Amino acid sequence: MTDSTQQFTFKAETKQLLNILIHSLYKDREVFLRELLSNASDALNRLRFEMVTNRDVLDANAELKIQITADKDAGTLVIQDTGIGMTREEAIENLGTIAQSGARKFIEAAQTQNADISKVIGQFGVGFYSIFMVAESVRVTSRSFRKDAEAVGWFATGEDSYQVDRAEMSERGTRIEIKLKEDAAEFTEEYRLKNIIHKHSDYIGFPIYIGESQEAVNKQSSLWRTAKQEISAEQYKEFYRQTTLDFEDPLLHIHLSTDAPVQLYALLYIPSKAERGVFSLRKDDGLKLYTRNILIDEYNKDLLPEYLRFVQGVVDSEDLPLNVSRETVQASGLMPKLKKVLTNQVLRELENLAKQNMESYQIFWREFGAYLKQGIAANPAEAEALQPLLRFKTNLNPENWSSLADYAARMPAEQNEIYYIVGEDPKSILRSPHLDYFQSQGTEVLLLTEPMDAFMLMGLHKYKEYDLKNVAQAEVATPQTPQNQPEAEKIPDADFNALLERFRQVLGEKVTDVRASQRLYQSVARLADADANANPELQRVYKYLGKEYEIPKKILELNPAHPILKNLLRQADGSDLQSIVIEQIYENALLVEGLHPDPSSIAARVQQIIEAALK
Repeated sequence: MTDSTQQFTFKAETKQLLNILIHSLYKDREVFLRELLSNASDALNRLRFEMVTNRDVLDANAELKIQITADKDAGTLVIQDTGIGMTREEAIENLGTIAQSGARKFIEAAQTQNADISKVIGQFGVGFYSIFMVAESVRVTSRSFRKDAEAVGWFATGEDSYQVDRAEMSERGTRIEIKLKEDAAEFTEEYRLKNIIHKHSDYIGFPIYIGESQEAVNKQSSLWRTAKQEISAEQYKEFYRQTTLDFEDPLLHIHLSTDAPVQLYALLYIPSKAERGVFSLRKDDGLKLYTRNILIDEYNKDLLPEYLRFVQGVVDSEDLPLNVSRETVQASGLMPKLKKVLTNQVLRELENLAKQNMESYQIFWREFGAYLKQGIAANPAEAEALQPLLRFKTNLNPENWSSLADYAARMPAEQNEIYYIVGEDPKSILRSPHLDYFQSQGTEVLLLTEPMDAFMLMGLHKYKEYDLKNVAQAEVATPQTPQNQPEAEKIPDADFNALLERFRQVLGEKVTDVRASQRLYQSVARLADADANANPELQRVYKYLGKEYEIPKKILELNPAHPILKNLLRQADGSDLQSIVIEQIYENALLVEGLHPDPSSIAARVQQIIEAALK
């Protein structure tokens, strides 16, 4: 201590805060360097802003830079900038005082959240104090940009007090000298420092030098802040490879820069595959969130809706303050604005891709279509925005993808609804009895065969003025009145009514009714919902979720001209063979619907029918 030295005592809250930082263990102690570099960048930005109107500053021609020097033998680390610097009063205010409310809230977070507090260090203005996670002692020397200001020194060990004195420093800026703890020796290794900089601070807009090197470690100019016309296609791809280690080219990149309704830069990518590779750098969903080129969240999940979680990339907004955490962003009200802008842009770019490059969009749809369907299921209010991106195969175009707009354009004038059918797989669905009538009339029906389709239909009820209708429902309207089978081919009414009664006797309460069908041409039978308001999609949703759900009893409709029923009439009324054939017809219909509770149980009955047929 010298005559100029003053000793100050930290406030009670600051003591508690330091105790938490010093005596707690964190997953990512490296965050201290991110915070110090962030502070240095802020100091350099402030000086640059000052010099816009005032060139009368100390060392006006000095390079704006950050210098890092490590001494492995001495166990020290020095971070120095040529920024705006501090006076004695500013050092006491900036380094010796933490807003009382900020310190208290940080302490409450540390005590109640039971989380990795390194994630929220910046939230309460305590970023500088993260240094005590790795430091035995810290000495800060600073000289203000004002030519007449004296240099000031600040020293602390993380105990109850800190010291402020006069210092010797000829150049402008701030130098932070850290005596590292023994277990923090890794932070004297050059490779470790470079890794931290590349992860958190690569795009700080000022050069960061390590040791004697004259070459900056960081990139400085972030690609997302560079004008589009200055970036080549290969540079976009290289940036994607560097940030993901995915060596397949992305399907699409989206480069966005806006000032209203919110200021942001964004560079987003749609991968070519949904599944991450073994060596992928990205281990979780979410976008990298920067503020002024400083990474504040590696995996931010609040910038896009969950159904777009496959999107990779970077978002940078100057509307966010430096040193913020995820919780602060959420509380600020800025996140919904960012999310809306980004979501609208991604959906718009996907629509453009679908129009301009059908082949690439079909790859996208195969990989990520289920995500968009999930979006409609989980966010019905957003269904209209997602509808143009949906693609389907149909009974008339089973090999090609069609949009709802394509389907509507092919509809005959008299058709007022969009028809769909839900099934188990693309091949068996085309043999569904529900398609008999529509196939015979050349009417197009959407084929929905993926598990997520049933969930999607919970939120997709209408496209423009057209309602979506399931062809499995009994009372669904059809574009033309069904044409009955020729009378000569049908079983006489008296015989058919007797056969219907026999079906009712054998099936009992398994069905609500058995009746003649007006919609069957090739198939012997079909099951239809008895209740016009029944929700067959909900039945499948419960099935996929593995939840218990009693399937509503259905109507069994029979084709009065089918050869099987004609031959069934020749069997002795009430015979065992007649009964087992009736049961098999019903259970075949269950199988086709994908609703049979125990498909293997029909094997014994099928064997009986085979034995009878071979006699």
